[in-house]
Amino acid sequence: MSIIEKAANKLVHAGPATQPVAPEKPVNRIEAAMQREHTHAAAEMPHVPVDSETDGGATSMRVEIDLKRLARMGGVTPDAERTQVAEEFRLIKRPLLANAFGQGGAAVRNGNLIMVTSSLPGEGKSFCSLNLAISIATEMERTVLLVDADVARPRLPEYLGIRAGKGLLDVLQDPSLELSEVMLRTNIPKLSLLTAGHPCKHGTELLASSAMSRLVADLANRYPDRVIIFDSPPLLSTSEASVLATHMGQIVMVVEAEKTSQEAVKEALSQLESCEVIGMVLNKATAVLGNDNYYGYYGTYGK
Repeated sequence: MSIIEKAANKLVHAGPATQPVAPEKPVNRIEAAMQREHTHAAAEMPHVPVDSETDGGATSMRVEIDLKRLARMGGVTPDAERTQVAEEFRLIKRPLLANAFGQGGAAVRNGNLIMVTSSLPGEGKSFCSLNLAISIATEMERTVLLVDADVARPRLPEYLGIRAGKGLLDVLQDPSLELSEVMLRTNIPKLSLLTAGHPCKHGTELLASSAMSRLVADLANRYPDRVIIFDSPPLLSTSEASVLATHMGQIVMVVEAEKTSQEAVKEALSQLESCEVIGMVLNKATAVLGNDNYYGYYGTYGK
């Protein structure tokens, strides 16, 4: 039985519950480390220096990602030795890159726009978004922009150990604000960030606005070698996620193993009918590989 078949069987036998209940304790060592980091995030968040850089007349900001902290949380880092999680994300990114740039076939329309989402909160989509972005940033011929579009619950600054300032919501609200003014360069050379920005009353509605449509179109066409990854809100938590999906060329759907119900997955997938390519990643799957210390990621691509 193949890895994908095993992953599919996990989804089929996940159980009939319509409202999954979170486990009382972490499923493995990596998640335990993540929960400890998040519990003390406010007290331990370092003061990260932000520097200005000029690129072609436009000023952009640079932040230092705490790579050691990220590694402790089980994340992919560009300077680390080969790890199981790094290998798994190499497998996940290959079909995405092939679809985005026509490697071995015709390129998918807007294939460089990739949305990472889930049915429900807490399934690990932000962690997957970040690891996927860093993995792609290690490619020789690609650059990556990671966009925190989960404006109601932005998690990426916590994972990265940075303090977020202006970002996506500020650009959508202020037409005079240039994207280059809020985009953050990082100490991972080919990775840039666009944080969620300052919260506002109608933040989630802005994701469904015409301003968002124009921004996405601009991002898709401005740099032909760039991959843009959107960490989206969960599909069943807000209607704006399904609107954002209409602009995407590819979608990665994160499903938490042995927790997310079949009904939730089916309902979420029903909101993605406009997208040509949908991949499913089975997250936190410890039994498939017979190793209780790591997440498992398994992808099936195509609609």
